[in-house]
This record gives sequence, structure tokens and C-alpha cells, in this order.
Amino acid sequence: MKVEKTDTLIVGGGQSGIAMSEHLTDLGIPHIVLERKRVAERWRSERWDSLVANGPAWHDRFPGMEFEQINPDAFPPKEQMVSYLEAYASKINAPIRTGVDVKSVRKREGQTGFVVTTSDGEIAAERVVAATGPFQVPDFPDLVPQQAEVMQIHSSDYKNPAQLPAGAVLVVGGGASGAQIAEELHRAGRQVYLSIGEHYRPPRCYRGRDYVWWLGVLGKWDEINTKSRKKHVAFAVSGYDGGKTIDFRKFANQGITIVGKTASYDDGIVHFADDLVTNLADGDSAYLDMLREADAYVARNGVELPSDPGAWEIQPDAPCIQNPLQRLDLKEGNVNAIVWATGFKFDFSWLEVDVFDEKGAPVHRRGIAAERGIYFLGLPELTNRASSFIYGCWYDAKYIATHIGVQRNYSAYEKAG
Repeated sequence: MKVEKTDTLIVGGGQSGIAMSEHLTDLGIPHIVLERKRVAERWRSERWDSLVANGPAWHDRFPGMEFEQINPDAFPPKEQMVSYLEAYASKINAPIRTGVDVKSVRKREGQTGFVVTTSDGEIAAERVVAATGPFQVPDFPDLVPQQAEVMQIHSSDYKNPAQLPAGAVLVVGGGASGAQIAEELHRAGRQVYLSIGEHYRPPRCYRGRDYVWWLGVLGKWDEINTKSRKKHVAFAVSGYDGGKTIDFRKFANQGITIVGKTASYDDGIVHFADDLVTNLADGDSAYLDMLREADAYVARNGVELPSDPGAWEIQPDAPCIQNPLQRLDLKEGNVNAIVWATGFKFDFSWLEVDVFDEKGAPVHRRGIAAERGIYFLGLPELTNRASSFIYGCWYDAKYIATHIGVQRNYSAYEKAG
């Protein structure tokens, strides 16, 4: 059987794969993009109905094309994100093949490059870019047994309140997903318990400028020579409902019961850690530090921006924060559903090369893997905190494409004479 050949194979037809394709095309590097389902599939089928982008349209886009028919300061809904990515792929004529699943990637014996086994045959590639993004496999703790009399669903499978059985809902996770889903359920008339742990809660907008702008002018996308921040904590910022600061104290005063981190389950009872007050205080501290840095920037640079005294107000503690709930009897509380908004983990089981550490995490530097010819794109913190955002992966892709071009030049070199 004849094996198809290409220089670079890109696995994933989302924002990272499209960005990678653009830069390889600009450099004249032959390549193929394989997508197991449809372009931007995770936006289509693995998110809830009301989801919008976490950044405004003027920022969360590729440099080569703006969003159509949307205010630049608005947050595009998921349908518009799909349309945008489809249109961009068409604009750059990206060689995307949809409905093709990559089964394995192995080094070729006695030759350079890799053999890629797919649902549509084999492809020989000198290089492979894993552009499958950060949201691969739903990740949630194995706490509540499946035989428990409660529906359990991950945020990637949640669509809307009508999907859940009648009664109260426990939402686990204090990031953007957990906060948005909890607020949506509360607005639908549900009794909601929101379990949060450590989190970073920045202002959505301050002094008339969005948070992404402040990240830029304060150097926080890169965070070079600044105070280190906690990693692996929930990032509580979103564009839901037109974009607003996530405020757990406000949630509590509106009727959502805020509880600590979900710690254990025993015979119908969920137990929460005694960390709610501490985590809220830490979240407030980071939030206020951000406001102070912003004010210092304005004063130092003479920037004309309106004052924003309302942003400094910290709401009073509701009863559920004054006396945090330590346990929740699901039956007594009429809790018939748990939504796990606890993030994702990687699945690179198809990538059968030696590029992972003992914990299964990719070993790389700026996306260049330990194995020559293997690259990663779209992962959190690949280069900086923008790497998993649509605009950040575009710049990371440019760096990787340049590296591929350099490696091709080495391979093509022939000594004169």
C-alpha cells in the first residue's frame, strides 16, 4: 500500500492547528492538518449553550482577521467562534482533512521522521505538531460513586439547566466554567451550591479597560521580573452576561450557597474542606493588588482613564460565608445533580515517542519537544500565560514554524565542492 508523504503533519483542527497552518503556508512548507471531527469541534459540541469567549473580540482573535458584525468590546458566543475559525481556515486555504482520527505516531525505523497511522491510512511525516489544545479529556475526582442516586456530569457535557433533573445542584469548581454554570442555574430558579478552592479572581474591567488590556500594559502576559503567582488554581474570569467581574460574595448575597473545596463523600453526604474563608480572602487580596498596580500604572504614565471607585467595594459576607457549610446531605438538600467544572487533563496516548516525563506531561521548550521533529502547540504556559488563548497560540505557532524552517535548511544543506 502506498504511503502518503508530507513534511509536517498537524494533529488538531482548532485554533492552534489553523494558526500553525498559516505560518507553515507563509514559509512554503508542505503540510496537512488532520481533525478527528469538525473544525473547532470543542466549541461546537463540548461546551454549554450560553458559552462565550473569555476575551473581547478586539483581542481574542488572529491578527489577520477581525470578527464580523460584533462590537469589538463584546464577547463572541461560541457559534460565532466556530464561524470565525471556519472562515479563517478558508481564508488561508488551510489543508484540513476532517473526520480523520490519528491512531498513533511512531518513529520510522532506519529513516528520519514518523509514520502516522490514521483512520484513513498511513502518512509519513518528517515532523508532527500536536495541536490538540489544553481541553482534551474531562478531569474530575473519583469521589462520588456512579451508583449514588445523583446525576453526575462534567462541564464539557453540560448544555443548559433543562438538561438536569429537577432539584438543587452542586457545582464543583471556582473557575470561569463553574462560576458561569452556577450563575446560569441560579437564574433558572435552581438552588445552587458552588464549591470553590484556591482561585485567582481578577477584575473583568477596571477604569474602562478590559482585563486583557491591563495584562498587556502591565506585562502580565509574560510576567517577566514580576512577583511569581500561584499556578494550578482556578482562573475566575469570563465574558458571561456581557462580561463582568466574578464575585463569589455577590453570588452568596444573591442566594447561591458558596462552600469550600469538595473533600470527600460518604454514604450520601459530601464533605467540604474548612478553607472557604481563607480562599476568599486570598482571592480578594490578588484582586485588590491588581487594582493597585493598575492605578500605579495610570499615575506613572499620565494615562487619562476614569476613576472606578465601585471596583474597590468588597461585599459583606452572607451567612453561608460567615458560617461555612461543612457537609451536605444530598438527599436532605434535594441535590439531584452534580456538575464537575474541574478542568481537563491531557491525552497523548496516540503519540508513541519518548517526549513525556514520569507524570505523562510533555517535555518541551517553547513547544519544541525532546524528540527531534515533535512539537506541541496550544498548551497552557507553553511560552507564557497567553499560549492557550487564540491570539497567544498564533504567536507561538510562528515561533515553531520558524524553527521548522531552520531545521529544513539544515537537512537540505550540501557541502560545496
